[in-house]
Amino acid sequence: MFLAEGAAAASNFNGFDVFVILFTIIIAIGVIRLFAAKKRNPFAIGFGLVSLVVFLVMDVVMFMHWADKI
Repeated sequence: MFLAEGAAAASNFNGFDVFVILFTIIIAIGVIRLFAAKKRNPFAIGFGLVSLVVFLVMDVVMFMHWADKI
């Protein structure tokens, strides 16, 4: 029991991290599809790019936290 508590305390991984990575992938796929569309929607492209940048920054911060850089 003691070792299990120590391992849980040493982990920087959070269950929400998986969802952040999945949402980043989904947003990236959406932005790629918006650029590939014949009829482009500039508002949707801009919104998708801003969302993608925010989620990529979140991913970088999350990875730095995993590596104990933060």
